[in-house]
Amino acid sequence: MKPLLFAVLLAAATAASAQAIDRVQLERRIAAVETLIERSSAAKQIEAGGDARARAHRERAREIHRKAAEAYAAGDLEGASRLLPQASVAMFEGVRLAGAETVVAEKRRADYDARLDSAKSLAAAQRRIALEKKGVPGAAETSKAIDELIAQAEREAAAGDVEKARATLERAYLVAKASIGSMRGGDTLVRSLDFATKEEEYRYEVDRNDTHRMLLKLLVADPAKAASAQAASEKAQGLRERAEQRAGAGAWGEAVGLLEESTKELVRAIRAAGIYIPG
Repeated sequence: MKPLLFAVLLAAATAASAQAIDRVQLERRIAAVETLIERSSAAKQIEAGGDARARAHRERAREIHRKAAEAYAAGDLEGASRLLPQASVAMFEGVRLAGAETVVAEKRRADYDARLDSAKSLAAAQRRIALEKKGVPGAAETSKAIDELIAQAEREAAAGDVEKARATLERAYLVAKASIGSMRGGDTLVRSLDFATKEEEYRYEVDRNDTHRMLLKLLVADPAKAASAQAASEKAQGLRERAEQRAGAGAWGEAVGLLEESTKELVRAIRAAGIYIPG
């Protein structure tokens, strides 16, 4: 085939291919993808989210869209048509990632709200019991500390740091629970009515001991506080292990007594770490 004839046929084929792509429709598609990337609810979702991967996919979509627009302006309709779906895919991947981040954020907020309700309920119960047991030393101070922790958590949540607020609420919740357990710990009337067996009482004391241990774990993140609480914490652990051994042998009464002593040592450790609770 002669070169001139080949060139003519190639030009005709290219023209036919371009004519197969509707120029007006392609222009509309370019505008639609631009709206998707820049002004749609999907774009707003990525902007509002904190996922860096989602933003990176959006930037990639922008770059591909820019190349598609340049190809269209240069008359390369086929190239523009080929690039546009790639831009959409990149954008939708970003939306997917942003959506996952939104789900996580919503769950964090729901967890925070649920813990806030629980902490406030326990705080109210702690204040009520403190009023009933007017002779308990330090109960009012503990009530104040709980309220301050809840207020701090609400400030942190309002500032957008829900994860930090959730951790602060956990401290407030455990302080309230430990305080209630300590104030009720010496109530022989409650024991005689509530516990049908010594094993049942042992289970109650295990829960009370666990609460104090969890609270202490949260408080001793500071090395200085950890050092001051270490001796009491180690003694509490030894008593807990002995209690578990006696419980394993069926000596529930002895196990209860050892657990009570363990919890008292945990109270001392918690006080040394900077939080005063009755006990």
